[in-house]
Amino acid sequence: MFKIRQSKYRHIFCDQPKTELCYTGFRVATTTGETQYIKASTKYWAVAMFGGGGPLVVGRHDRPGRFEDGTSPILKGHHGSVLDMEWSPFDDSLLATGSEDSTIKLWSIPDDWEPTDERGLGKEGSHISESMIDLEGHDKRVTLMRFHPTASNTMLSTSADHTVKVWDVEAGEAITSLDGEISDLSQDIVWDVRGDKYVLSNKDKAIRFVDPRTGAVISKLEKAHEGSKSVKLSFLGESGKLLSTGSTKQSGRELKIWDLKKMDKPLHSETIDTASGALMPLYDQDTSVLYLCGKGDGIIRLYEFENKEPYLHKLNDGFRSTTPGKGYCTVPKRGLNIMNCETTRIMKLTNTDGIHPLHFTVPRKSDAFQDDIFPPTAAPTPAHSCEQWFKGSSKLPKTMKLDPNSMSGGGSKGPAAGKRVSIRSLPTLSKEVDALKKHVAYLEGKLKAAKISYDPMK
Repeated sequence: MFKIRQSKYRHIFCDQPKTELCYTGFRVATTTGETQYIKASTKYWAVAMFGGGGPLVVGRHDRPGRFEDGTSPILKGHHGSVLDMEWSPFDDSLLATGSEDSTIKLWSIPDDWEPTDERGLGKEGSHISESMIDLEGHDKRVTLMRFHPTASNTMLSTSADHTVKVWDVEAGEAITSLDGEISDLSQDIVWDVRGDKYVLSNKDKAIRFVDPRTGAVISKLEKAHEGSKSVKLSFLGESGKLLSTGSTKQSGRELKIWDLKKMDKPLHSETIDTASGALMPLYDQDTSVLYLCGKGDGIIRLYEFENKEPYLHKLNDGFRSTTPGKGYCTVPKRGLNIMNCETTRIMKLTNTDGIHPLHFTVPRKSDAFQDDIFPPTAAPTPAHSCEQWFKGSSKLPKTMKLDPNSMSGGGSKGPAAGKRVSIRSLPTLSKEVDALKKHVAYLEGKLKAAKISYDPMK
């Protein structure tokens, strides 16, 4: 007897958003690479713009429409194009940017930033040019960055200098570095759920598992995919499985699922199509739904992962559009319209039509909170500090319920945003000390000119 598999997400759907609900009017940077080109927190999205000095626009989710200079903050601090950006999972206003100038900058977006004149436009100088912290240590362009999923002020970065560094952001220094193991550009780099290891793919077609506390390679899969397309990665929650996307010898785009305990051959392999762009997996570990996005095409395929054969179950027809996507990212669950049964929002960046917010919704008739489709999700609170993690602490991300009635500061559209993280790095303190010394010297000069004597010890 044929049995139909039950799934709460079988009928998940997404409609093409109306033009007035999209974000348009800005020119996207023409730089290419392995990045997603767009990243989002619960409150903001960020995209690199065309122009000298690596400008990057930061927009708010609640302000769709046409962009005009001054209506949104523009970050202008790098000396080269911004190649990747990353929002902190614990502070919705903290953004890291990596650039061709080999530096990483951390920015704090003011919560009260508003256009400064009656037309809703910003005045000259209203953009942000001073970063909070600069991280210097790479010798060439910084290509990819990832914040640690559980430890505060901890970040991972890779560069064209063929190193991967783990940063203590508060100290402003790299605490470990993977050196001499890779000889070409990294194509993807991801933390596992606890942040106890990271995995990276490379142009040499190998996948490496690395201990971030020592910078040593734990294990290596020599050739995950035969083809030359970029290999993208995603841990499938705590299942002990890894998803990789790449291509066959015949250039067919494919995905594979690997058992982390036995990686001699994949548990599951599936050829998708023969399109040219890389496949980008966006995995929702709360719902076990995989959103498979293709760079350069308008199709998003939906699968549900199950930790047993056949591992992946296709869900409906996914999302189809005639507008190709340049990059994709998801919005954290805390920023979704929970009461409208929005289980995922993907921000789709295009080359010509701006940003399309894609709202994936499970159809429900009730107006009540649907707890069966919204399990607890990652909270904007670190499980431990960078120091504790580096000394061996291993913890899962802290979680929170999404029911608006049980959340502090919650509302109809979801919980309150992550609290602003206070960072007092050594470079920042050094700059402040230098400024104070100059001010003291100035005051001493004023006193000397006025012929006033004083004893600094009193």
